[in-house]
Amino acid sequence: MDPIFSDRITDVPRSFIREILKATADESIISFAGGLPNRKLFPVEEIRKAVLFILEHDAGDVLQYSTTEGYPKLRQWIADRYKKNAGVTIAPEQILITSGSQQGLDLLGKVLLNDHEHVGIEEPGYLGAIQAFSLYRPHFHTAPLEWDGINLSAFEDTVRRQQVKLFYAVPNFQNPSGITYSTAKRVAAAEILKGSSTLFVEDDPYGELRFLGERKPSFYELVPENTILLGSFSKIFAPSFRIGWIVAAGPLMEKLVIAKQATDLHTNYFGQRLLYRYLEENDLDIHIQRIRDAYGRQRTAMVRAIQENFPPSITISEPEGGMFLWAQLPEGMSALKLFDKALARKVAFVPGDPFYIGRQHTNTLRLNFSCLDEESITRGIQILGQLLKEEMGR
Repeated sequence: MDPIFSDRITDVPRSFIREILKATADESIISFAGGLPNRKLFPVEEIRKAVLFILEHDAGDVLQYSTTEGYPKLRQWIADRYKKNAGVTIAPEQILITSGSQQGLDLLGKVLLNDHEHVGIEEPGYLGAIQAFSLYRPHFHTAPLEWDGINLSAFEDTVRRQQVKLFYAVPNFQNPSGITYSTAKRVAAAEILKGSSTLFVEDDPYGELRFLGERKPSFYELVPENTILLGSFSKIFAPSFRIGWIVAAGPLMEKLVIAKQATDLHTNYFGQRLLYRYLEENDLDIHIQRIRDAYGRQRTAMVRAIQENFPPSITISEPEGGMFLWAQLPEGMSALKLFDKALARKVAFVPGDPFYIGRQHTNTLRLNFSCLDEESITRGIQILGQLLKEEMGR
């Protein structure tokens, strides 16, 4: 171990997915590995108009430093949208604009976690959360996901027996699995949280990308006193702006603001102003519907191709929204070993290993359907299906 580096950074691995993306940069590869929005759906012309407007009318202000909490009108817009979509009353003062929701995870780690404290997370769980919290050297406790959401017995154990300080989850179209918690599981999990000291970190980057089924109540609606909300414009506007937010209140918000001041002073103010101008002049719901329609078609193409080409012993999630689908291979089959063979045939996916704590050669994998057209999805799944049949026939 190089003594120049802190123990904290030495313990944190590189992002497995970022390393995979380097290997799949070849344009001839059909890549299901990324978690990328579809670039063809970015509102390019509307963004161009917004840039020209703010530079022409308010350049002196939009190019200046700003407040840590974020642009007040943008925070008000987010608060109004919660009221409109969920009937939830959130004051703008409860909203902190962050550099993507990934920064929200880092700020929560800084503010809440001491070394060796206890953190709960879904299994499989979002790699970005595992990486962000790992910097603060916690003890992780996992609760397995079932096809309709969290395993309630394991969740109750993490909250009541392990008394985790926070529990991180993505209840809508989860990354990596695409699973959505049923209403019944949400209500039951909320009852477990009530009266506990556990903070439930509800990350919702995909919630507006529902193309099947009906909206489910958020944990913030069911148990607000225990819930911290994370949100993002990355999946419904453009990820390069890195604009997300945290919903928190009271002393916690005060500490989050201090931590952000120490980190970056404030989130990109030009980007915030540009985004707000776009929101003023355009109907975001129309744009989101375009995304839903496209992703819905792409998801349908992937599910159909899997049903036609994968061996029947392979189980998949059938997401109602979001960007990902999860596949479970037969017991004892390593998705990590399968990855190299698939890459040799110009198809990529993400093996399940990095989404678990301390497990290797799992029999699971993640497939992204958001950034490929239906024809490419079908062709890539056909290739992967043929490989799976060959491997399972040995």
